[in-house]
Amino acid sequence: MKHIISALVSNKPGVLAHVSGMFAARAFNIDSLVVGRTDDPGFSRMTIVVIGGDKVLEQVRKQLAKIIDVVKIQDFSGKAVVARDLMLISVCATPEKRPEVLALVEMFRAKVVDIGQKFLMVEISGTEEKLEAFVDSCRPYGLKNVTRTGTVAMAKFGKTEIKDNQ
Repeated sequence: MKHIISALVSNKPGVLAHVSGMFAARAFNIDSLVVGRTDDPGFSRMTIVVIGGDKVLEQVRKQLAKIIDVVKIQDFSGKAVVARDLMLISVCATPEKRPEVLALVEMFRAKVVDIGQKFLMVEISGTEEKLEAFVDSCRPYGLKNVTRTGTVAMAKFGKTEIKDNQ
């Protein structure tokens, strides 16, 4: 099971190494790790996607809390969140196949950001499932390169819990 955790950390050298070292030392699998500074230059936000059961999640939270430079931890399990990934993908688009590839770009609400003689570079953001579906749709044309940012997430306003029947 995938769990999304957000950690507000001090924005200083070595913090990322310390946090990622904690994961490696305890053999926790990181599916995605995104780090960027916040509106306050003294802090960065880490969005960590961890694979494992509830015991793994609990251990990750406890171990993160022990790190001095971790200011706040937010576990998004069971909460309504907006989660997005960003991907750049180079797709083979010969002149005869280019209209088909451009139709896929439009269908997935992506954006062409660079054009070459044989390839299109496309920017797409959305859920992990959307990005995977786009990759699968483009695979028959040929992929040159795929680069992804990993997941960023934020709790929805006014919605704290996801009901079981949703």
